[in-house]
Amino acid sequence: MTDAAPAPMPPMTPAAPDGKTLGIVALIAAFLFALLGLILGLVARGQSKRAGVSNTPAKAAIVLSIIFLVIQVIAIIVVIATGGALFGGLASQCAQYGPGVHELPNGVTLTCG
Repeated sequence: MTDAAPAPMPPMTPAAPDGKTLGIVALIAAFLFALLGLILGLVARGQSKRAGVSNTPAKAAIVLSIIFLVIQVIAIIVVIATGGALFGGLASQCAQYGPGVHELPNGVTLTCG
């Protein structure tokens, strides 16, 4: 009598990522690079939804990234709005004093050229 060969093991399939690690990476990236944090957070949330788990770091990364992006856009608008006035003021002072290095009454050195 011969013994039957054991049944072959089914191939091991890697488990689908649950997005938790990517969610933590997204949360860290949200503080450094808001747009990257937003993208990674959305990908991590998608992975978590497919795996059927909750991913709080990914949700926090998405919210923080949106907040930081809005703050960055506002800051850029403010810099552009005031930057034009700042450089316009320097140009008018150079037009008044002419080319060269000038010591202003408030102790600031102005170089026009």
